[in-house]
Amino acid sequence: MTAQAQKPETLALHAGWRADPSTGSVAVPIYQTTSYQFDSTERAANLFALKELGNIYTRIGNPTNDALEKRIAALEGGVAALALASGQAASAFALQNLARAGDNVVSSTDLYGGTWNLFANTLKDQGIEIRFVDPADPENFRRATDGRTRAYYAETLPNPKLAVFPIAEVAAIGRPLGVPLIIDNTAAPIIARPFDHGAAIVVYSATKYLGGHGNSIGGVIVDGGNFDWEKLPERQPALNAPDPSYHGVIWTEAVKPLGPVAYIVKARTTLLRDLGAAISPFNAFLILQGIDTLALRIDRHVANAAAVAAYLVKRPEVARVIHPSQQSGVQRQRADKYLGGKYGGLVGFELAGGREAGRRFIDSLKLFYHVANIGDARSLAIHPATTTHSQLSNEDQVKSGVSDGYVRLSVGLEHIDDILADLDQALNAAGGGLAVAAE
Repeated sequence: MTAQAQKPETLALHAGWRADPSTGSVAVPIYQTTSYQFDSTERAANLFALKELGNIYTRIGNPTNDALEKRIAALEGGVAALALASGQAASAFALQNLARAGDNVVSSTDLYGGTWNLFANTLKDQGIEIRFVDPADPENFRRATDGRTRAYYAETLPNPKLAVFPIAEVAAIGRPLGVPLIIDNTAAPIIARPFDHGAAIVVYSATKYLGGHGNSIGGVIVDGGNFDWEKLPERQPALNAPDPSYHGVIWTEAVKPLGPVAYIVKARTTLLRDLGAAISPFNAFLILQGIDTLALRIDRHVANAAAVAAYLVKRPEVARVIHPSQQSGVQRQRADKYLGGKYGGLVGFELAGGREAGRRFIDSLKLFYHVANIGDARSLAIHPATTTHSQLSNEDQVKSGVSDGYVRLSVGLEHIDDILADLDQALNAAGGGLAVAAE
């Protein structure tokens, strides 16, 4: 690629790969292997000692996965990436890479239900405290910070609340304190550029829009290379103190010849090595195919979702539409600032009839799939209170933006007339149920 080829449409097709050096294959091959032949004992020793970079074992790295990592890093404007088995693994590793037992992370309350449960229970059991704060006021992050706060965490376009996070404001609070902002950008690839606004790390569930076809589970952590981990070494001991799991290496010192990649190298050579949440080369290959058309798909998702939001506002069965286009004040300003008028492919709405109306609506859909996923080429719908967020308490459901009557749509690529026709007949069914109940 030339230095001028920086547009996402081009990067999605060319970044990180040109052709296989041995065969000339333009498509990234699926390197379905566990192990790699070492040229010599010296070469093997250098690889294990991080004196050279290369393939050791597919649990740690693989050429197909490497192409995916390079492509996503380029798309995000980062310096390196780590592909993992799922978005959940990416969220967990992103925090575990910095926080140890007794440490804490300050997180937005506006989260996907699976992430909330991971933070509130699983990481808690590991001794990592997650302090949930309302991101409506960025200063809440500063108030919750103490000497053992290792990171801030949030979603750009939170699923299902859809209130855009104040990335620059919170990043600016954290940087002087030595606290990096980790942003889950799953719902806004290409649309939002977290590194441009001060985020240090970006995570993705590649299962969603990146892959785009509902056929592969995967996750990615991207290192922005823009955070000074050494400025306040006592704030980030995981990167600045000797690591006994890797012969006492100090990561910020050991990887300097490789560039500002201490964070991502540590994640690969400790967490991925020890916990083994490796993405399969076949899934990496399929996600790469999805990224080829990511820019085109995102535009269609955005346009269809906007049309759906405008339609739902007019329906009497709908009490409220949750979509950035329907927001005002500070929330709308943030949506415009960080999404640039492209408000994503998700739409939420609350039915006046509550949980029963939500059940009737979901069960009446014919085109929309009733599945626990977003970002698929197909249109999807779910009732979060009884599915994705059902493990949360009622109080925590409200904090994350879920009510009894809330329905979340992931609007797909079908013709908008067919999407609206399906919504129309399902809303008629939900409304009919309300009329019967009223009688």
